[in-house]
Amino acid sequence: MAVASGVEGTDVFKILLAILLPPLGVFFEVGLGLHFWLNIVLTMFGFIPGIVHALFVILSR
Repeated sequence: MAVASGVEGTDVFKILLAILLPPLGVFFEVGLGLHFWLNIVLTMFGFIPGIVHALFVILSR
């Protein structure tokens, strides 16, 4: 049975990683691309911006 929101089982794992360690969640979604490095910078500026960006990257794909 498919989930109505379109969130898969691996997405739940990546969302949990995004909350605990935002760059790691982004890495598992896109690899070592621009979004990964941007997320590291945002996480260094503040943990909340890193989380928001990580969730955006994971949920928008």
